[in-house]
Amino acid sequence: MTWKVEFDNRSRKELRKLDPETQKRLLHWISENLAGEINPRDYGTSLKGRFRGLWRYRVGDYRIVCQIKDEDILIVILRIAHRKDVYDR
Repeated sequence: MTWKVEFDNRSRKELRKLDPETQKRLLHWISENLAGEINPRDYGTSLKGRFRGLWRYRVGDYRIVCQIKDEDILIVILRIAHRKDVYDR
């Protein structure tokens, strides 16, 4: 059972704004640690408060915020941003 990973429009735009090396590193991390794993929760942390139900993954100074849909075996990436900016807005 492998997980499918999708980007929403916002996260796709955020990824495109990053420098090419960072984009490559993040996409590699996603393909290695989320898409091919049996349990994507092993690498992340569940969020609390107003972000309850979402999961966060650390990749260097960047954070990937996702929604995990078990019934569809799907991970929807909602945000990709620097750690100081990821929880704004």
